[in-house]
Amino acid sequence: MTQKSLYFLGLILSASGFISPPIALAIGLCYGLAFQNPHNWAGKDLPRFLLQASVVGLGFGMNLHDVIHAGRSGFIYTAAGIALTMILGLALGRILRVNGTSSLLISAGTAICGGSAIAAVGPIANATDEEMAVSLGTIFVLNSVALFLFPVIGWALHLDQTQFGLWSALAIHDTSSVVGAAAKYGSVALVIGMTVKLARALWIVPVSVATAIVKKTKTRIQWPWFILFFCFAAVANTYLPQLSPAFTILSRLGRIGLTATLFLIGTGLTRQTLRRVGVRPFVQGVALWLIVALSSLALIRIGWIHI
Repeated sequence: MTQKSLYFLGLILSASGFISPPIALAIGLCYGLAFQNPHNWAGKDLPRFLLQASVVGLGFGMNLHDVIHAGRSGFIYTAAGIALTMILGLALGRILRVNGTSSLLISAGTAICGGSAIAAVGPIANATDEEMAVSLGTIFVLNSVALFLFPVIGWALHLDQTQFGLWSALAIHDTSSVVGAAAKYGSVALVIGMTVKLARALWIVPVSVATAIVKKTKTRIQWPWFILFFCFAAVANTYLPQLSPAFTILSRLGRIGLTATLFLIGTGLTRQTLRRVGVRPFVQGVALWLIVALSSLALIRIGWIHI
């Protein structure tokens, strides 16, 4: 079987609905580390579009009142967490002597929403292709680890679904990995995790504006419009019960799209990417992630952070 055949077989299997998101990511990772992605466009633009469309589809399975409650309760934690993570990340980058732009991108990716934040802030910060690759590679490796590790830790510590959904939203980088981990943990965890995560994603805009002011650039800021469409989907599901059969199908398609997205993301992690990351940026990313994950887990466990 040829390399391209294996690629499309993995994509079809991921979109079939017969395997879970973590399995799809694992298959993608194995392919990416063994072969070169035969379609570069699929490794960049397609996963981002498919993820956004999948999030909107998942919105058709959510109740607006639950979304508002989770988003409102998580706003304060999100704002405080983003500010502290950015400050700590930049300080770690300076201590470890990481390139300033790479340090900024790794901090933004950890604080907000992984690759989406890096993709938005990178052009504004005048990041080079190498700086973008290093930052994205660092965040991507940690995302892959979190998707598998977080549910195991949650079960071991007997976290309830509300606690796990909140923890995953605050401590996992990319929306795709938050949704994948939370969906594996339970339906309540999925609602809370995705809603609080999308609230974090909105901070792309103010962080991008602040970066543009500091860097004195006029690059166009990318607005996360898909979050608005997600809210519209939740509104429709809540107030148009007569269309419930159609919304159920759309929500199911959202889950399938997410699984396919994780496969595509996995194929983008290559041996070349791992070599590019380097030791210091990776140490910065790991240290910052561990601090965020462990501190947020501790605060959730003692009840200081809750919904």
